[in-house]
Amino acid sequence: MRMGPLELVVVLIIALVIFGPAKLPELGKSMGRAINEFKTQVNKTSDEIEDDSDEKKED
Repeated sequence: MRMGPLELVVVLIIALVIFGPAKLPELGKSMGRAINEFKTQVNKTSDEIEDDSDEKKED
């Protein structure tokens, strides 16, 4: 299920009404940091699992 341009505009207008124009940049920055941290943790976990599986293959 993909969001088209019309749905995206509606969501942004609702966010603007709820949070106001002053809060949107701060909210966007917070969400960007959260997504970046999530990706970092997923990559770390992925690397650890890969390292563990490589060690088991060597045994």
